[in-house]
Amino acid sequence: MVKHRNIGIPAKPPEKECSDPKCPWHGKLPLRGRIFKGKVISTYIKTAVVEWGYVHYLPKYERYERRKTRVVAYNPECIGAKKGDTVRISECRPLSKTKSFVVFEKVEK
Repeated sequence: MVKHRNIGIPAKPPEKECSDPKCPWHGKLPLRGRIFKGKVISTYIKTAVVEWGYVHYLPKYERYERRKTRVVAYNPECIGAKKGDTVRISECRPLSKTKSFVVFEKVEK
């Protein structure tokens, strides 16, 4: 049994264990704010770029257009999200210049 702490969000904990202080499950990083679900489009060292789409209404043309949002998120070692995975991310304190989100769960299909 892997030891983890309660992150305050109903989510499936990771099967692996890590010693990362920025991990929401095994470190001390608190989660707060908004939660999103998206697809990982690229990964770097401990970083994942997550993208999700939405529709925006244009009143002038009385139609909808597709748009997308891309967010840079911290990817802990115990989660290990790879390109093509569907993940849930949550807002946290700023971890670097561009990272203010952390991956806390891989969504099973």
